[in-house]
Amino acid sequence: SSRTMSLLSQLEKINLDSVLGEAGNARYVTSKILHLVQSQEKTRKEMTSKGSTGIDVILSTLEVKPFNLCGYRYIASFHFIIGLRGGRRASVLVTKGGTQILLQLLLTASKDSPPNEELMVLLHTLLAKIGPKDKKIGMKARINGALNISLNLVKQNLQNHRLILPCLQVLRVYSTNSVNAVSLGKNGVIELMFKIVGPFSKKNTSLMKVALDTLAALLKSKTNARRAVDRGYVQVLLTIYVDWHRHDSRHRYMLIRKGVLQCIKSVTNIKLGRKAFIDANGMKILYNTSQECLAVRTLDPLVNTSSLIMRKCFPKNRLPLPTIKSAFHFQLPVIPASGPVAQLYNLPPDVDDVVDESDDNDDAETESELETENDDDKDQHFKNDDIETDINKLKPRQELGRPIEELKMYEQFFPELSENFQECDLVSKEPKPFVPDANLGGPIVVPTAGEE
Repeated sequence: SSRTMSLLSQLEKINLDSVLGEAGNARYVTSKILHLVQSQEKTRKEMTSKGSTGIDVILSTLEVKPFNLCGYRYIASFHFIIGLRGGRRASVLVTKGGTQILLQLLLTASKDSPPNEELMVLLHTLLAKIGPKDKKIGMKARINGALNISLNLVKQNLQNHRLILPCLQVLRVYSTNSVNAVSLGKNGVIELMFKIVGPFSKKNTSLMKVALDTLAALLKSKTNARRAVDRGYVQVLLTIYVDWHRHDSRHRYMLIRKGVLQCIKSVTNIKLGRKAFIDANGMKILYNTSQECLAVRTLDPLVNTSSLIMRKCFPKNRLPLPTIKSAFHFQLPVIPASGPVAQLYNLPPDVDDVVDESDDNDDAETESELETENDDDKDQHFKNDDIETDINKLKPRQELGRPIEELKMYEQFFPELSENFQECDLVSKEPKPFVPDANLGGPIVVPTAGEE
């Protein structure tokens, strides 16, 4: 009934026709569809409305026809349909099977030498938009063989910021899958990220932000974190953070500074990372920078993240603490001359007497296809293992001063504690007549009328 539906009907007929003379008609139809989608919001809504087959027709065209200029226009149409941030329209494209087709097109386009830059930018931008809506995009990319295409593009175009920006956005989406993160780490993605994440520079801050987010996602893998520690990147991250802290006097790049802290937080999830952080004087660096950020309310996220890192990396000691680490000194009543307690008291002040039983010795990376956890949510609920949370253990245990057998002799003086008072007449609501206990002894005085 509309112009858009008419063009889609013509496109559907072209898909069924194998005559070569239809190529010119196909170019005309695709250019018209792209023009309508680009210029009219009504057309974009119509294409993604419930019951519409517009996206299905375009996807089927990309699947059955050879990739050419028409295919480029179809992808551009999807770009304008989804918009800047995706949302519900990106979900519609995912449910129609668009992720699989776009990954296949990416694989096909990467075989050209050299690859079409405009097409690669468009494909990666579209994949970065629909990626958060498809939880299995990482697995699909790995199965299709498209996982390393974006990585190779970044390696070959380090100076082309326009191209590597959408590639890094796609790598960030891929890295939420732990298996993909390990695979990318083996192919040198960690070293590549540190070539992009450099010292303070106001040029290409958007690229810097995306690169830090991608690096933080990659470092959640224990294998990648160990690789970063072995190459001394913990010291590099601290140097970068101090550099940005000193130069960003107006606090315009708080997100970049937080991105560096997120990378440090991911590295310190393993024992080697925490040790490297301590050796690099990270405690003093984060403490001093946090003190300087306290006066600015907008920098609270930096202070909170720094506090989480310092709490995680600070050496743990048992109580009582005989060293200067504690503000309080708990003196034991009796300290034996030899034994484990005496050994703890004789340790130097800078020795951590609590064994860190982390999973650093487990070299096997998990092969689960599930998404990695949301560290931001978990860090907000950071739990201190030193705090007892069991209410039953916190309640003082009350013990009787005398045995139960000795207390039974007083039972006759307190019959209300042992007698059954439920034997009343519930119909008349009158209690049964009182029968004195002969064991109590003594005269029984019954009050007369008028006496109280």
